Amino acid sequence: MSTDFQTARVALGARLRELRSEAGFNGKGVAEVLGWQCSKVSRLETGKQTPTARDLTEWAEAVGRPDVANELRGRLVGLESQYRSWRRQLAGGHRARQELAITLTTATQLIRGVEVSRIPGLFQTPDYARHAFEANAEFRRIPRDIEAAVRARMRRQEALYEAGKLFRFVLWEAALYVLTCPHEVMAAQLDRLAGLIGLDTVEIGVIPLGVPLRRAPGHGFWIYDRRRVIVETINTEMWLDDEESIVLYERAWDLMAEAAVQGPQARRLIGRARASLALD
Repeated sequence: MSTDFQTARVALGARLRELRSEAGFNGKGVAEVLGWQCSKVSRLETGKQTPTARDLTEWAEAVGRPDVANELRGRLVGLESQYRSWRRQLAGGHRARQELAITLTTATQLIRGVEVSRIPGLFQTPDYARHAFEANAEFRRIPRDIEAAVRARMRRQEALYEAGKLFRFVLWEAALYVLTCPHEVMAAQLDRLAGLIGLDTVEIGVIPLGVPLRRAPGHGFWIYDRRRVIVETINTEMWLDDEESIVLYERAWDLMAEAAVQGPQARRLIGRARASLALD
């Protein structure tokens, strides 16, 4: 069983447990309503058994939340898929994917990332994240669980302050100028980004516009330890865990990192972007 599969199954089990608890049931109570053995409830909630689509529909109805059935089934479809369509992953909104991100981050010591057009979710302010989720929900025409998604993204950021973890990110300077939110929101976001420089668990590099590059920044990607690479396209999220892909993306990350500036130089580039915002 792959690590990716088990991670996603544990996250699904945690969601089932949350729904059951919110409905005021203990494990025995929901088992009685469903007509299941208590052991089945326990295995599903702890990620030791894969539910069927029917199991998830019945669970949603039993806890009085038939509205989350699509979300739960969307999580199930994505469990074993290396190429995970956004349509299925986000069928019930953004929250499910954000909670999976928390699980992934908790299980990882070193995250390396490249972003070319946005601020990484781990560094986003609530307002910046809110606008990002709103825009994506409108684009994909999915349920707007915006506040739940924002809260989950903020919980994920708690990992930035955990001793022993390291977050090494490279941003193309252009990402500091992409406006997907009001100017005042972007200004606060750039302040937040600059404030993270110097934290012992965070390394932020910025690739200046016009700097010579051995490889152009093609698209963003994240490397989790040496276990997997996650790459987003418009319609799909790719989870790559073969050695060849990991080595290739590590090489790409190294080429991006060698062109980036850090520390005071990175802070100056962020400050220049902030100064470009016309604020009243």
